[in-house]
Amino acid sequence: MNWQGPRISGGFVVFGVAQAVANPVPPVVQCAMRGSFLTVFLVVMLACSGAAFWGAYGYFKGGELQQAGARLSLYRSTVDAELERFSHLPFVLARDTFVIETATGGDPRRLNARLATFAERAGIDAIYLMDEQGITRSASNAGRPDSFVGQDYSFRPYFQAAIKGQQGQFYGVGVTTGVPGYFFANAVRDDAGAIRGVIAIKIDLSDLQRSWQEAGERVLLANADGVVLLASVQDWRYRSLSDLTVAQLSRIAEARQFGTQAITPLDWQPEGADTAAIDGQTLLHLQTRDLPNQWSLHYFASDAQAITRAWLVTGVVLFIAGTILISVQFQRARRIGAALRRSEREEAELRAANERLAVEIEERRSAERRLQRTQDELERAGRLAVLGQLAASVTHELGQPIAAMRNHLAAAELQGQGGTMLPRLQGLVDRMEGITRQLKFFARKGKQEFEQVDLRDAIHAVLELMRPSVDTQEVTLDITLPDHPVMLQSNRLRIEQVMTNLMRNAVDAMVDCDPRVLSVAVGQDNDAVWFTVGDTGHGLGDRDLRELAEPFVTTRESGQGMGLGLAISSAIVDDHGGRISAQNRDSGGAIFRVTFPKQEHA
Repeated sequence: MNWQGPRISGGFVVFGVAQAVANPVPPVVQCAMRGSFLTVFLVVMLACSGAAFWGAYGYFKGGELQQAGARLSLYRSTVDAELERFSHLPFVLARDTFVIETATGGDPRRLNARLATFAERAGIDAIYLMDEQGITRSASNAGRPDSFVGQDYSFRPYFQAAIKGQQGQFYGVGVTTGVPGYFFANAVRDDAGAIRGVIAIKIDLSDLQRSWQEAGERVLLANADGVVLLASVQDWRYRSLSDLTVAQLSRIAEARQFGTQAITPLDWQPEGADTAAIDGQTLLHLQTRDLPNQWSLHYFASDAQAITRAWLVTGVVLFIAGTILISVQFQRARRIGAALRRSEREEAELRAANERLAVEIEERRSAERRLQRTQDELERAGRLAVLGQLAASVTHELGQPIAAMRNHLAAAELQGQGGTMLPRLQGLVDRMEGITRQLKFFARKGKQEFEQVDLRDAIHAVLELMRPSVDTQEVTLDITLPDHPVMLQSNRLRIEQVMTNLMRNAVDAMVDCDPRVLSVAVGQDNDAVWFTVGDTGHGLGDRDLRELAEPFVTTRESGQGMGLGLAISSAIVDDHGGRISAQNRDSGGAIFRVTFPKQEHA
C-alpha cells in the first residue's frame, strides 16, 4: 500500500490509497456477476412459486369439489325423498269411499273431518277435494278463515293434469293462504270409472330450505323455467337464473304460480365448468338436473380453504428456496471473507487518519471563531473608546456655552425680563446640562442619584418636550396610562432621556409614512414595571435590536443622526437593571418595550 497523503477536494479533506488488487476480476465485474446471479435466482424462484401455487390450488380445489359433489348428492336425495314421500297419497285418497261419495254429491262435512285428521297425522299443509269445474267442495281446513272450500283452482296446472287422468304436480304460492308449497293431485272416479273430481294435497318444503340455512350452505333449487323455488339465501328466492321469455312469463302469470311476486334476474354468471360468480363473489359451483319436473339443484362452495392451503404450500417452497439461497450466499461469503477483513483493516487505518485530521480542522475552526469574537470585541471597544473621547470633548466644549446661557437667563430673571418663556428656557438649559453630564458615562461611570419616579409623570414631561416635533410632523398620539402611580427607583433625568430617544426615533421613522401614530403605554405586572413606544413607520427591517444599539449605527439618512440614541438608551436601561426589546408590528411599524424589575420602597 502506497501512502499518498491528504488532499483537498470540494472543501473536504480526503486521503488517497493505492492498493494492489490480488483478485484478477475487477470489483465492477464481480458486482455485475452477483447481480445477474440474484436476478436469475429470483426469476426462477418466482416461477417455481407460481407453479407450486397453481398446482397446489388445483389439487386442493379438486378435493373441495369432491366434498361439494357429495353434499350436492345428499341434498338431491333429500329433495327426492321429500317429494316421493307423499306422491302416492293422492292416489290412495282418490279411492277412499268417503272421497268418492262426496265427489258424487254426498255431504262434505264428514269428509272435512276425515281429511283434517289425515293432514294432521301425515304432517301435510292441506288436503282438499275439487269437483269437475275446479271448485273446492271439501278441505282439511274447512271452517277456518283460510279455508279452501268454495275456491276455484281450475287455473292451476295440477288440476288441469289430474282432470285429464294424469297425476298433477306443481310448485307455487298459495292463492288463498299466500304460503308456497308443492301440490300433488289425482282424479277421483265413480264406480263406472268416470272422473267426478280431483283430490289434491299441499306439502311444505320450507324445512329443506331451513336445513340449508342452518348448515351454513349456499344452495338453490330452480324449476324448469329457471326460477329459484327454494334457496338458503332469502334474496335468491323467486329470481330467475336467466331471462324469461314472454311465453314463460305469460304461463307463470296464468297459473298465478308466484302470486304478485315480480320475477327478476339473479345476479349470477357461470364462469366455467366448476365456478360461478354470484352476488359479486366467485365460488365453486356444481349442479344436478336429476330431479322430478326438470328441476335443477345448484350448490355453491367457497374455495378459500383451497387458496389458503395453496399459499401454505407456496410458503414452504419459498422457505426451501430461501434456505438454498442463504446457503449459497453463505458459501460465497466465506470465500470473500478474507478479502473483506483485509479491506476492513485498511479502511480502519484510513478512518483513523481522517479522524485525526478532522479533529485538527475543528480545532482550527474553533480558533477562527474565537479570533472573530475577539476582533468583534476589540472593534466594539474601539468604538466605545472613540465615543468616550467624543463624549468628553462634547461635554467640555458645551459646558461653557451652557453656563453662559444659564447666567444670561439668571440675569434676565433678576431684571424681570423674558416673561412666560423664561421658566421654559431655564428648563431646556437644565436638560441640556443634564444630557452633557450623561455623556460622561461612556468615558467613566460615576455614582447616580436614584429617587422614586412615577413613570406617568416622566411620560408627560417627555411628551411636553416632544410637542413641537409631534405637531410639526402631524403625528397622532395614542397614550395609555393607568389611573394609579407606576413607581420606579431610578434617575429621573436618565429615564426621561430613554423615553425621549425612543419617541424621537419613532417620530423620525414615520416621516414618509401615513398614517403617523405614536403609541405610548405605561403599566406594571406582578414583578415588573414597563413602558412601550410604538410607531407606524417602516419597522426594524432585517436588523435586530443588538445591531441597532451599536454606537454610530443609524437607519436615518446621512447627516440626520449619529446613531447614539439607542446606544445611550441601552446603557441607561442596563444601569437600572432593566432590558429593552423590540419587534415589528403586524400592522406596520415597530414597538419598543422597556422593562424594569419591580422594587419595594418605603
